[in-house]
Amino acid sequence: MTAVFSTPDQTVALTGVHWETYERLLADQEDRSGPRLYYDCGTLEIMSPSSRHERTKETLALFVQLLAGEMGVDFVSVGSTTFRREDLQKGFEPDSCFYVRNAETIRAKDKIDLSVDPPPDLVIEVAVTNPVLNKLSLYSAAGVPEVWIYDEDHVEILALDSKTYRQKAESSFLPGVTGATLQEFVFSSREMKSPAWIKSVRDWAAKH
Repeated sequence: MTAVFSTPDQTVALTGVHWETYERLLADQEDRSGPRLYYDCGTLEIMSPSSRHERTKETLALFVQLLAGEMGVDFVSVGSTTFRREDLQKGFEPDSCFYVRNAETIRAKDKIDLSVDPPPDLVIEVAVTNPVLNKLSLYSAAGVPEVWIYDEDHVEILALDSKTYRQKAESSFLPGVTGATLQEFVFSSREMKSPAWIKSVRDWAAKH
């Protein structure tokens, strides 16, 4: 087993990790907050996010919730839920994710099983540190339709197309939302007081 380290998000990756070991680690932290675990065919990435990472993630997640509420778009937020498929030997815990088209299917479920349940419709991924694992390969294998990637103050909206993510002009789930829109609101959240920022999101929704 070998390890690769990365900062500032305090990331370590281990190779040669068996699925059973990954499952035991998940079970050990099931009832408490801990680092996020990503698994891909024997490689395990363990990431403890920085405050910058978490603030950006929370900003984008709140943007989704506020905008969806203003637009009358139904959704179910499942945060950093653990998703895994033993048959694919893949598992992930997104920074944040939502069910939109499949909101009604998931709403009453206490546990999501990707072997029978659909994947989240929208995943938010904040890449403050260069990850060891390619998160997009995990999301594409699970069939996640849309991913928002924040990387170095730039936001891209990616849509799944034949198992490959391609950049898209705007979100399929929140009409009118582009990468530039998301970037603008991430920047403004760092300068404005929370009530004013929330009002600006709602005003934007009313205009669009």
